[in-house]
Amino acid sequence: MSLIKSISGIRGTIGGKPGQGLSPVDVVKYTAAFGTWLLQQQQGQTVVVGRDGRMSGSMVNQLVTATLSALGLHVLDLGLTTTPTVELAVPLEKAAGGIIITASHNPKEWNALKLLNHQGEFISGADGAEVLALAEAEAFDFAPVTRLGTITSTDSYLQTHINAIVNYPLVDVAAITQANFSVVVDAINSSGALYVPALLSALGVQEVSVLHADITGNFAHNPEPLPHNLHAISSAVVQQKAHLGIVVDPDVDRLCFVCEDGTMFGEEYTLVAVADYMLQHRPGNTVSNMSSTKALKEITLARGGQYQPSAVGEVNVVAKMKATNAVIGGEGNGGIIVPDFHYGRDALIGIALFLTHLAKSGKSTSALRKTYPDYFISKNKIDLQPGLNVDQVFNHIKTKYKNQPINTDDGLKIEFDNDWVHLRTSNTEPIIRIYSESDFETKAENIAKRLMADIGEVKQ
Repeated sequence: MSLIKSISGIRGTIGGKPGQGLSPVDVVKYTAAFGTWLLQQQQGQTVVVGRDGRMSGSMVNQLVTATLSALGLHVLDLGLTTTPTVELAVPLEKAAGGIIITASHNPKEWNALKLLNHQGEFISGADGAEVLALAEAEAFDFAPVTRLGTITSTDSYLQTHINAIVNYPLVDVAAITQANFSVVVDAINSSGALYVPALLSALGVQEVSVLHADITGNFAHNPEPLPHNLHAISSAVVQQKAHLGIVVDPDVDRLCFVCEDGTMFGEEYTLVAVADYMLQHRPGNTVSNMSSTKALKEITLARGGQYQPSAVGEVNVVAKMKATNAVIGGEGNGGIIVPDFHYGRDALIGIALFLTHLAKSGKSTSALRKTYPDYFISKNKIDLQPGLNVDQVFNHIKTKYKNQPINTDDGLKIEFDNDWVHLRTSNTEPIIRIYSESDFETKAENIAKRLMADIGEVKQ
């Protein structure tokens, strides 16, 4: 069992003893702490709540909404929805904040509480520390019976979100319609099965096939949109002679594409392609986290802008985007942030912008991919075993590679000429992530293997 408290929210496996997983007691405790913190901010008494299609989603949703009501807060429950939809709804409703019930790319055993401020953005690390302190002290008072909050349900925000995308200035519905795309969607048995086909229809895409369309939360495969999890859609795209495949994660904030020949466009290149289109129309600066491909930097510089890296985590990317006035940013995991739409990763606006770019290019999906620099990122992880001292591991690595350029803003990023490797503890799982990039796949993998062996030296 596992319970992780980080800038990515309160995340844990369902079941087990309180404090060791995301038990009902933990859900109530952290929801009450967050609700108390919202009341202290004096930004209103409405909270927007939504969930993805996970098996535990309905159960956790009932606990969350009832707890907020018990604090005297008024809940607008979007029900089955997406993370970016809740992020949009919070400022539109002038709400005090929001809670998204999703563990994003984690397997079905997990769920989480993602916490939003009144701007519809993830709360900062400092704000999160205040919430955790309230939880540990159980410093919350519930309202008397005459002042209980209300719970109102609505499903209207699916259309609200789609309307906003269709009306976004750089989304060209006419061009997408004229391209007459055929698309296969992997909805991973979650919210994407509801939202993505509705969006594609509004964009004029008539030929849509959906894999894993039953919203059961019993995911057909590991929900992280990595190539080794996407064999089914790769085969389906080829068999159906589709123009492309679209893959989202369970809460629809991560996005990747499959080319017409069944090859992966590459989740790292989701942001690169959309940023390229955006920069053609709105020259400016870009941001991605330091685990993302350097291809974004190269495209940004070529378009006359400046690129800045951030620490991993959406809240860190958003902070850097605001500081640099970036016109687009995101993360190499397929997360696209379009700031004048909203400051959150949004696969839906990403789909619309990518399809516009693809339609106007006149190219096949694979041909579009070939227009970008060809780098390879090897993504690996090592489980954090009990007793493993991460600081000791990182100090060992720093000493061993002291003659190389090292960035310690977020774990360790080491540069080797034109290659790099990034080691950091995850915000969402009890692991160390090891990402490495090179111009050849074998080189990237060998760099990662070398660092994993270095970590093994410490474990021994």
